[in-house]
Amino acid sequence: MSHSESSSNGLLQREVKMMKLERLIAERESISTKPFAVPVEELIARYEKLYTGAVSDVLREFALLDQALPGYLRPLNDEHTVAGIAFTVKSAPNLRISGEMTFRTEMLDHMHAQSFVMWDASGDERATLWGGVMTATAAGKGVKAACLDGGIRDTRQIREKDFPVYYKYRSPNGSLGRCLITHYQVPIKIGDVIIKPGDVVLADVDGVVCVPRDIAVDVLVRAEEILRNEKKIFGWVAEGQSVRQITDQGGYF
Repeated sequence: MSHSESSSNGLLQREVKMMKLERLIAERESISTKPFAVPVEELIARYEKLYTGAVSDVLREFALLDQALPGYLRPLNDEHTVAGIAFTVKSAPNLRISGEMTFRTEMLDHMHAQSFVMWDASGDERATLWGGVMTATAAGKGVKAACLDGGIRDTRQIREKDFPVYYKYRSPNGSLGRCLITHYQVPIKIGDVIIKPGDVVLADVDGVVCVPRDIAVDVLVRAEEILRNEKKIFGWVAEGQSVRQITDQGGYF
């Protein structure tokens, strides 16, 4: 670090203190490592028995109304319901090529089993971020799925692996010479949703929802309760009960 950089950092620290940004910095940049109350494999398996609508409704009960990713993100296969632990990646348009494969290799080395890759492309609409080789590599490491606020290619190869992918667009354009991976395992934002490494992600035909890690088990338990309640409501409807009878028993529509 040069003297000028040190001076700049000192000025920034004084500015932050004067602006009282500590709370904002903690909220935006902190990453929870709180252990789940159940094993990760069990947590994910139970989430995969849910659907995104139920989880979104529970998050509303927690006053979290902006946890669903943008509706333009579409599933490559409508039949998948998949959950995993958020592994975040950020890239951006860039002409530079040197160093990209080294950093990409490092990022892939850090991906772990049960990961759900969440990728912020910084508005890039030219390059593709995910293709056949990335799919094969991720699947081999036990990664559960990928959600990219950007492009994919090699669609047939991805489908052959039956790997769940959510994406913005398709294009034959590769990434080298068009974009660079700049960060991984840092907080990112896609649409209105702040996603942090370690959060729980659930995706199905209706979209993708992110559950903050610290409340993931509580949300799971409540969503399972909602499914049991909905089973009762469907039963009442099948019996021919009136709307009034159903609402008097606590049902809803």
